[in-house]
Order: sequence, then C-alpha cells, then structure tokens
Amino acid sequence: MADREAAQWYPTAAYLYVLHLDDVDLAWEYLRRNPDYQSDWRDRLRRPDAAHSWGLRLLEDPDLDAREAHPIWFPDQPGLVQLHPDIDPMPDSIGFDFWRIPGSKCLVHDGRCLRLLICWPGCHVQLAIAPGLEIGMAFIYLVRACARQGNRFRTIATVLDKLTVAADAAPFALARPRPSPAALLELQTLQALDATLAGASLREVAKGLFGPRAVTDCWHADAGLRSKVRRLVRRGRTLMLGGYRRLAQLDG
Repeated sequence: MADREAAQWYPTAAYLYVLHLDDVDLAWEYLRRNPDYQSDWRDRLRRPDAAHSWGLRLLEDPDLDAREAHPIWFPDQPGLVQLHPDIDPMPDSIGFDFWRIPGSKCLVHDGRCLRLLICWPGCHVQLAIAPGLEIGMAFIYLVRACARQGNRFRTIATVLDKLTVAADAAPFALARPRPSPAALLELQTLQALDATLAGASLREVAKGLFGPRAVTDCWHADAGLRSKVRRLVRRGRTLMLGGYRRLAQLDG
C-alpha cells in the first residue's frame, strides 16, 4: 500500500484556506478537480469554445486554487459592478482612477470588456470596465434590470461598501470568527474528494480526516464514521460533476 501520509491530500492543514471561501470560490474548488475539465484545459488551444459548457467565459488553470485563480463565470454574478463613462457628469463627480482602487488587482479581457478582479483579506470584488472608460473620466455604476431589482441593488451596494471601506483602510490581516459547521463540511468534503481521486480507500480517507484512533475505535459495519465518510465522498463527487453550478449561481 502507498504511504498515504505522504500524499498531498493527507494533511488537513493544507485545506484550512477553504474555511474562509464563499460559495463562488467553492464552486471553483469543485470544478477544478473534475478530470474532464482538466482535460479541456490541456486541450484549450484546440477547443477554445469549451469554457461555456462549464459555466465559464474563459477556461481557468485548474492548478490554481481559489486564492490565486480568477474564474469568470457565465452568466455574470449578481455582484458584478459595471463601470461606464458618465455622459452628463455632475459637478462633484470623481474621475476613474485605477491606481486608487484598493487591493491586489488582475486585469482580464473576456472578449467583450476588461474585467478588473480585486482581492484583499476576506474579500473579492469584480468590476467590468466598459470600452471607452479612461483614467480621469467621470463614470457611473450600472445595474442590470431584473425581476428582483431590490436584491440586486442591495448586492451592488454591499460591493461598493466593501470598496469604500478598503479604500479608507485596506487591512493587512483579518481576524476571523470560529469556522461554521458548513465551512468545516466543505473542508472535509474537498479533502475526501481529493483522497478518492488519488485512489485512497474509504478507511484511508477516514484516517486522514479523523485520525487513526477514531478509525481504530469506530470503523465497523454499523458505525456512523463509515457512513459519514461515504456521504462526504458522494457529496464531493456530486458537486464536482455539476453541483458546483448551484454554488456559482449559474442555474438560477
């Protein structure tokens, strides 16, 4: 038997970042583990149109986890903020200033416009910069009309509030509360999924997640531990094979 303790999936510490991901980031974590998606990434030069079948505008490198990747989902997320030139600016309008936007920034062209992806501790924001908007120009925020416009306005307002707070005092570090049971479930699901994709047995998965002592004491036919591990593996595969679309809000 291979030394599972030397496997990449075995140390739970490697998954601690998962505890602080939102649903959209978690969607990427499940999608990037899909072997078919990984195959499409390798063949991306021959299949440039494959991204839409996965709910993306552009294929993203599956070797990058949610801390480094910048997937652009299709259709756009409700929190996407669009910036357009203001054709009739007010006297107190401010000009667009790329360098005053807080956080680490990444520019990506999705085939229609520039996407500005912004990250700082505890927050990710995405801006769509319309063609024609230049530094120093007055600009407006654009919100698409929808059936539940009030929810859309609140989502955009939350994004803008984050930008304002970060611009005033971008944090170097962030104190976080104790992880929720839901966050812990995602960590265990991803670790169990990686283990089974690497060929580990359910018993080996249980050792990695809950420790050898728990397996020695509780691993038998009627044990809850065996059922729990089986559910984690099944949940992980379901999310990897399409369930991630719900997390990324692609189907609603």
